[in-house]
Amino acid sequence: MYKNLISLAIIALVASACGSKSETQTTEDYGTPTTETAPVKADEDLVAQGAALVKKSDCNTCHHVTNTLVGPAHTEVAKKYEFTNENIELMADRIMKGSSGIWGQVMMTPHPDVSRDDALKMARYVLSLDGEKEPD
Repeated sequence: MYKNLISLAIIALVASACGSKSETQTTEDYGTPTTETAPVKADEDLVAQGAALVKKSDCNTCHHVTNTLVGPAHTEVAKKYEFTNENIELMADRIMKGSSGIWGQVMMTPHPDVSRDDALKMARYVLSLDGEKEPD
């Protein structure tokens, strides 16, 4: 009887947690881009725009700023690749077309609906996370 009560209590607890309609919203900390760069055009802070695009996209499903999830942490990507215009282009291509075999066997899904300009901004943000100076 005692085991049955414990089992029922556990089932009730799980059911109430799963069926909860309260909207708990978790907020991911995508860090603050650390850029010690030359002045940026007044209305074009591309790194900040990229951070906003990453935050509102599905990137956080597989990536986190500092922790490895399905894919590598964004800071690990920034450490692996120098912050150059060529690497910004490379990362933008990978965002749009997907990739595999670079960080293991898990494939990065393509995001063909992301515009080229947005992909470039997102790549610029990710590559900024290790504090390297932004390319001219």
